[in-house]
Amino acid sequence: MSFSFFKPSRPKTPQEVVKAIRDSLTALDTKTVVEVKALEKALEEVEKNFSSLRGMLSGDGEAEPNADQAVQLALEFCKEDVISLVIHKLHILGWEARKDLLHCWSILLKQKVGETYCCVQYFEDHFELLDSLVVCYDNKEIALHCGSMLRECIKFPSLAKYILESACFELFFKFVELPNFDVASDAFSTFKDLLTKHDSVVSEFLTSHYSEFFDIYERLLTSSNYVTRRQSLKLLSDFLLEPPNSHIMKKFILEVRYMKVIMTLLKDSSKNIQISAFHIFKIFVANPNKPQEVKIILARNHEKLLELLLNLSPGKGSEDDQFEEEKELIIEEIRKMSRLQNLEL
Repeated sequence: MSFSFFKPSRPKTPQEVVKAIRDSLTALDTKTVVEVKALEKALEEVEKNFSSLRGMLSGDGEAEPNADQAVQLALEFCKEDVISLVIHKLHILGWEARKDLLHCWSILLKQKVGETYCCVQYFEDHFELLDSLVVCYDNKEIALHCGSMLRECIKFPSLAKYILESACFELFFKFVELPNFDVASDAFSTFKDLLTKHDSVVSEFLTSHYSEFFDIYERLLTSSNYVTRRQSLKLLSDFLLEPPNSHIMKKFILEVRYMKVIMTLLKDSSKNIQISAFHIFKIFVANPNKPQEVKIILARNHEKLLELLLNLSPGKGSEDDQFEEEKELIIEEIRKMSRLQNLEL
């Protein structure tokens, strides 16, 4: 015969879990934050509640997660404005609470009611919260957490579109060059996702904001920071060569200004940057509709360009043959431009 003096505790409902999270976050008010003991107690409560949330969404080792409960949790998060609270209180939370939040964030964003992602809908009704996440890159204590949360949001086209077209997008050109390497790298990862995740969204953005975007992007390509130059050059190839952006690429390669930037990068001290620059430079040269000004610059600089290209090699690898073949075609085209220019003179 066994005796039980304690009744097993009743599992909390999604509504109770979310209410507890909301109440514990709300308790992190100005008065509490300035009192050490009160803050410690409040943060412990937040941490406990986020742990409960994680267990309900991912299972606790004894019970598997319940899909219906996950949907209900997402609905309650929206209904009780907990998403907004989480973003505005993130800088106060402890490490464990932030870790559990990040684990739960992507799960919550994926929850659907019918055809609607409820948390995504919440962001669409409160777009300013995305701005709040972006500016968090200025706070190195939570920058990486906010970056992870942003990249989960960017997986959804409507949210990526908003950030691209918002005033805060321009901040990324500053964030990718922040002195803190980890934060700058994280910001670049988010920046890259914005420009590569959704082809049609990016194409529409670049079409509407071509001049403004490339005016600022040129600063990254000419940065004194090696990592910035290398990453931005590689990213330029990634989004320019996407089929939906072919009209952007055709416009880009007509501009002498940008060809000069790429030619300068061909002379970079880094072999990696030289190789990446070549893969964009070759498009300028191979363009059958080169403007006269492009032809003139290629002809006038043909000796230096040929010297650079003849000494350019990707090193040992399976792509050597293709690279050498492309290089020969570009060299021949530059020689052709030089001969034509001499004939005209």
